[in-house]
Amino acid sequence: MVDSIKIVRPDDWHLHLRDGDVLADTVFHSSRQFGRAIIMPNLKQPIINVAQAFDYRQRILKNCPSGSDFNPLMTLYLTDNTSAKEIIEASKNDFIKGVKLYPSGATTNSDAGVTDIKSCYQVFEAMQKHHLPLLVHGEVTRKDIDIFDREKMYIDHVLNPLHKDFPELKIIFEHITTADAVEFINQSDHHLAATITVHHLMMNRNDMLVGGIKPHYYCLPVLKKNSHQQALIKAATSGSTRYFLGTDSAPHSQQFKESGCGCAGMFSAHAAIELYAQVFEQAGALDKLEQFASFNGPDFYNLARNKAFLSLVREDWQVPEYYNFGQDRVIPLQAGKIISWKIQGS
Repeated sequence: MVDSIKIVRPDDWHLHLRDGDVLADTVFHSSRQFGRAIIMPNLKQPIINVAQAFDYRQRILKNCPSGSDFNPLMTLYLTDNTSAKEIIEASKNDFIKGVKLYPSGATTNSDAGVTDIKSCYQVFEAMQKHHLPLLVHGEVTRKDIDIFDREKMYIDHVLNPLHKDFPELKIIFEHITTADAVEFINQSDHHLAATITVHHLMMNRNDMLVGGIKPHYYCLPVLKKNSHQQALIKAATSGSTRYFLGTDSAPHSQQFKESGCGCAGMFSAHAAIELYAQVFEQAGALDKLEQFASFNGPDFYNLARNKAFLSLVREDWQVPEYYNFGQDRVIPLQAGKIISWKIQGS
């Protein structure tokens, strides 16, 4: 039995840090383990231009712990009104690494998202020309489509045609949740890749629904059935370069999760790499963790791999029942439960 592993410092290629007085808490958790993170732009006032992205990045950096070299990589929020000119300006700034496509109404703070994919074609042309990746929340939002079928419908009716129309555009299919998404990525070319969250590797919809509804397990895209979970585990641990770590850690305060209309999102940044290690070990693929967590992401984004290392040791520890979240508190993934891996020195 392996009692410790040392990997190149990982990165998080899909992260929600929120804003305001919670930043000190959210940045602390992510910066202790990840060298870089792709920061999601869906704030209450979405990040739609370069100036806003710069200001948000400065707020994040100001809340990094002393001595931290955590590097937030920014994204722009795509709307029906985003211009090709804005894309060209974004491509000139090294701290912006992509543009995020939220179908309008798909998830938290997505009301300003895209209502008509065709309205964005000039933007996609500019992104393809200037090598700026597109990060996609891949779900249709039509009310007649079952929530468990929205990812498959998006692949068939939006993503597949989009890739055919813009074959040189790099696309990251974010937080995939289905065997259909795995099949799509496996059959596509090297311009497409996908992030996989730790909570979709750990759980399926039974965990959320059986024995009573568990609001802290509610996320979007929603947890799917066990066969989809197993397909995700197989993909993440396969050694394929097309899949990489993206936590989609999305904290909400306890009061907003435990309400009549609980917010979507799980907070996993407190123990992300430890939980991934647990999943990979259970799958007999601990030797594949470094590639998934530390290599595939920067390689796809054409960035240098981190030079620092991170060590994990086999040590049981109990996840706190809650963490501070500004003036409130947030319930973490696996609250009160034992995790078998721990970052050395933490």
